[in-house]
Amino acid sequence: MKLNNAKGHIFIPDGRDIAAAMERTTHLCIAAHQDDVEIMAYGSIAECYANENKWFSAVVITDGAGSPRDGEYASMTDEEMQKVRSQEQDDAASIGKYSAMLQLGYPSKALKSADNGVQCAAELAEIIKACSPEVILTHNLADKHDTHVGVVLRVLEAIRLLPKELRPKKLYALEVWRGLDWLMDSSKVVFDTAPEPEIAEKLLSVFASQCAGGKRYDLAALGRRLANATFFASHAVDTVDSCTYGIDITELMDNNDASGFIEKHINDMRSDILDRISRIGG
Repeated sequence: MKLNNAKGHIFIPDGRDIAAAMERTTHLCIAAHQDDVEIMAYGSIAECYANENKWFSAVVITDGAGSPRDGEYASMTDEEMQKVRSQEQDDAASIGKYSAMLQLGYPSKALKSADNGVQCAAELAEIIKACSPEVILTHNLADKHDTHVGVVLRVLEAIRLLPKELRPKKLYALEVWRGLDWLMDSSKVVFDTAPEPEIAEKLLSVFASQCAGGKRYDLAALGRRLANATFFASHAVDTVDSCTYGIDITELMDNNDASGFIEKHINDMRSDILDRISRIGG
């Protein structure tokens, strides 16, 4: 497979032929930035880790040029930072035993409007077709990062370019720059992130340019997973020790009303809060 951008590249951790590595993919995560995959999709990484019947692959769309930086990385140019972040992402793919790691090298602006995102959506459609995954994981529509929301919208556009028989069985949207704890419990998809805890830590700490460069994503992501597990149910013991939340957006593969979809969930939360106050006598 040839990628659109000269800065893009494909890395196969176990050295398998690219086509074969993509074809064996069962779980495909499509994310905006280097380290987003490891923050939001560890449940699926763990599910596929050392499993001969399940293979996790990932796509990172942007080039990493706009990354915040501090400490030893503070003086790096955008070009230098791109190389560092790209290598970190490939290192994570090796640690997590990914089937394939694709970095597409787009600038963030290519994702922030439907017009600019046409080329990206078409390339994503070809990648999805080559992988034919059972499950796709991506960002959620309530995320507060513009580029993340751009990614999920481009992913939806890509899937709609494909005939139904080539689409995934499930499409899940996950949490990064806004947690999904606000969803009604019945709407949450819970991903168990407790398995292989040492791998979970290594996958986050490998992104030293971010964790040591002013943002402790490693501690924050692990802390959120613990908090999710404990605060999921107020009147029941914990069923998992660590988890992330997702939302099933499979229906949006056919329904292009993304705003209406997320608005319904926002209104469900609003009604739940106001009804509780009213019921208790507020």
